[in-house]
Amino acid sequence: MSLVSSLKHSIFVRIYAGLLIVCLCVALFAQLLMDTINKERVQSYRENMAKGAFHLVSEGVSHQESAEQREYWLSDASSLFGSKFSIVPITDVDFNASELRRFENDNTVVRYVTQPVHADVYYRLPDNKNVLTARVTQVTEQQVRAIAVFLLDDLSYHVTLPDKRARLAQLEEKFSFPLEFKAVNTLDLDTDQMGRLRRDEVVISLQDTNSSKSNSAIQIVVPSEINDMAILIGPVPLFNWFPLNLIISMILISMFLISLGVYALIFPLERKLQLIQVGVNEVSKGNLESQVQVIGQDEIARLAATFNAMTSHIKRLIESQRELTRAVSHELRTPVARIRFAVDMLADTDDEDSRFMQRDYIDEDIESLNGLIDEILTYAKLEEGSPKLDLEPVNLRELLEQIERETNALGKPIKIVTKLPNAKVTAIADRRYLHRVIQNLAGNALRYAETTIVISAGVKKGNAFVSVEDDGHGIPEADREKVFIPFSRLDDSRTRASGGYGLGLSIVSRIAFWFNGSMKVDESEPLGGARFVMTWPIKPLTQILAADELTQEKSERGFDDK
Repeated sequence: MSLVSSLKHSIFVRIYAGLLIVCLCVALFAQLLMDTINKERVQSYRENMAKGAFHLVSEGVSHQESAEQREYWLSDASSLFGSKFSIVPITDVDFNASELRRFENDNTVVRYVTQPVHADVYYRLPDNKNVLTARVTQVTEQQVRAIAVFLLDDLSYHVTLPDKRARLAQLEEKFSFPLEFKAVNTLDLDTDQMGRLRRDEVVISLQDTNSSKSNSAIQIVVPSEINDMAILIGPVPLFNWFPLNLIISMILISMFLISLGVYALIFPLERKLQLIQVGVNEVSKGNLESQVQVIGQDEIARLAATFNAMTSHIKRLIESQRELTRAVSHELRTPVARIRFAVDMLADTDDEDSRFMQRDYIDEDIESLNGLIDEILTYAKLEEGSPKLDLEPVNLRELLEQIERETNALGKPIKIVTKLPNAKVTAIADRRYLHRVIQNLAGNALRYAETTIVISAGVKKGNAFVSVEDDGHGIPEADREKVFIPFSRLDDSRTRASGGYGLGLSIVSRIAFWFNGSMKVDESEPLGGARFVMTWPIKPLTQILAADELTQEKSERGFDDK
């Protein structure tokens, strides 16, 4: 498996990548949300700051008795403020529904433009037909001093101190910061500021703070016409782009979103593990039919597939053990009965030739038992677990020549035809087990062939193969899968009357599995009998498969040598 494929199917890489994506998405969302909130905050801040000043200007306009006086007063106010004030009909400006609602709530409307930087401020006059407007390019100290002058002008229409205090309280409702009369000696002013205040100058001071709970602010002290009294405006808070409460809120929101993202990433993993746990619990209760349905190709899905294969393998091993036990007991019964009969005959006869004949019978039965036990042990070793394979390059031509000599040495009246591959053709395999495969197939063919068997081997399309064909009666298609079952019985043409124990082909099938290959049986076209073909990769095996499901899948795939 390539590195890219491994990373693609790794659940931990997906979790880490998912966490990174979640954090990036949350960071982008937090940035977007912070910008949106700050835009609303700064818009509200601008409107609140402008409201009091424009209310004072509108009040000044209302105090003028004629249109000429209003124009003159607005001209002076514009010069003092540094921006031109004008009054226009409200219908001449295209206000949207949100802006009209602000007017209904007695607020100002500020339209901020970034290129070029300026703000158009609108304040609805009491007649509800006109708006007071001005274009402000920047906030300066001139405008602060102008507000102080507008405030003094408005208070000049009230003579006594109580009247001025009452008026100041009314005006304070239009401002977002406090307005009050205070004795000069109670103000925290330095010598220079006190001197400027005595010269009837407006004093502006910055109140900086190191506290995280309060922002920096400016305080404006306006001299009044009442002796030893001044008007204190503020503190006027400066706009803070990142207040503590907003930062805390964004952190909490981000943590909540990250938690949701992490949960979304972990939940599928948790669900898969729960499914596996349910499967383990079922298996622990003895239910080997249990299968874990986990979709995907990550580590958990592969673990579930391995678990399913393991339970199927265990189930098949148990069934195989039971079948093997029953079959072995049946197979042992016949030779043991013959040995018992021969022993009885030895006891009952005094004839020396008869004794030697019975002894030979006993030797043959013992040899048969030894052969059966050897086959059973070989099959059990291949069936129960992963055998130790000594993988090496095997010269197929030399191996077939050895099989031909050994088969001919049996003295059977059957013609042995070998189709030898090129002398340089090799395949990676365990020579001992590969020899056993061809030997078993050849022995099986000898029992059922009438005149000829054909043995061949070679390499095709990256797979090595060995093939054994005979000219016997063949195997019906419905019975071809059964021949690999231990101790299986087919029709009369393939009964044990012809010899064998019914384990040879089962051993061949298991060797093919451990070679990571496949085994199939079909009809031999040139001979008309059965053809057995085993294929396996010519490259070295990188791992031993232990999944019985994969065994079944691979055993169904045949080798197409056409």
